[in-house]
Amino acid sequence: MRIVSLPNALMAFTLMVPVASVAEDTDIELLRAAIDELRADYDARIMELERRLAVAEQNAAQASYTARSPAPSQAQSSGQAAFNPAIGVVFQGTLWGVDGPGTDSEGFAVGETELIMNANVDDKFAAYLTAALAFEDGESELEIEEAWVEATALPAGFGARFGRISSAFGYLNAKHSHQWDFADLPLPYQAFFDGRYLDNGVRLTWLAPTDTYMELGGEILQGEGDPSGLAASTLFANVGGDLGSVGSWLAGASYLERDNMASLTGAHLIWKWSPDGNWKDRNFVFQTEYFDSGDDGVDGGWYAQAVYQPFARWRFGARADGLQTNADDPRRYSVMFDWSNSEFSRLRLQFTQDRTGAEDGSEWGLQYIHSIGAHGAHEF
Repeated sequence: MRIVSLPNALMAFTLMVPVASVAEDTDIELLRAAIDELRADYDARIMELERRLAVAEQNAAQASYTARSPAPSQAQSSGQAAFNPAIGVVFQGTLWGVDGPGTDSEGFAVGETELIMNANVDDKFAAYLTAALAFEDGESELEIEEAWVEATALPAGFGARFGRISSAFGYLNAKHSHQWDFADLPLPYQAFFDGRYLDNGVRLTWLAPTDTYMELGGEILQGEGDPSGLAASTLFANVGGDLGSVGSWLAGASYLERDNMASLTGAHLIWKWSPDGNWKDRNFVFQTEYFDSGDDGVDGGWYAQAVYQPFARWRFGARADGLQTNADDPRRYSVMFDWSNSEFSRLRLQFTQDRTGAEDGSEWGLQYIHSIGAHGAHEF
């Protein structure tokens, strides 16, 4: 019988240990790679199933609506009317009083009446239309605010929207007037866009497959009043996420280039809070944006606002907004409170201290917002 000496045995064991360790590390890396591959495939399948579910729910809702409706005649059932797009109408109006120099906005005014239509075109496209009915100089006018088609089946988190769109520059620009927390827009939007920036063009976006919300995108736009076709473009990025079960946040940056005007850069931050995620009973929202411009007249602008709902139906808010100009720095300070009998009706009282002109003044206003028909959920 052969007897192995103790030193030789120890030497053999020390040589075997690194080999076993390397093999074990290789197995771990292979397992991690396999898990990552399965997770990526799982996420892709979930996204596809969610998309198919959304399309199925929309088709089921339209089928249910058709089943409940009276049987149409053969002429009525043919063509586009048979598809029954979701239709909604939003009614708005204000009563303004001014303590100081009179303005054209003083008195009672019927605001924009929004006609909203949207539906899935098929399994790969959806369409949306917003038309605004307004009264100006004693005459009624119909304006197409948004009329776009969106591709809903692009792979790898890509999205596309084309037609007449509200630009993705900033945060508040994409919100319709009935979604505002105050009766009017902040000063930067009035100074740089004369309201909201709506234009004809195409938008491309990419949603990153990460736990943290991350969206990158850009737009090629016609440019306001420019017949040449490609006079404006934007780039934008948004990131956000949840803060436990009680809060969520969104931050972003935007860049706008227009041939006939100076470029504009923007940044925004939004934070939302509600106890245990119960948004209906109590919530708080902080929102701010800052714009920087190379324009000789207006260098930039900003606003910051906070809105608190202490209990269901009642909200209170405060906002400060201003501009940075060569001559002076106009400011406004507003407070409001509103009451919502339901998600379809809201009454609001607002008071504003205006320091934008040669003479300071104050304004107060009453506003009503009521909607009927179908109306989709609002974005964050």
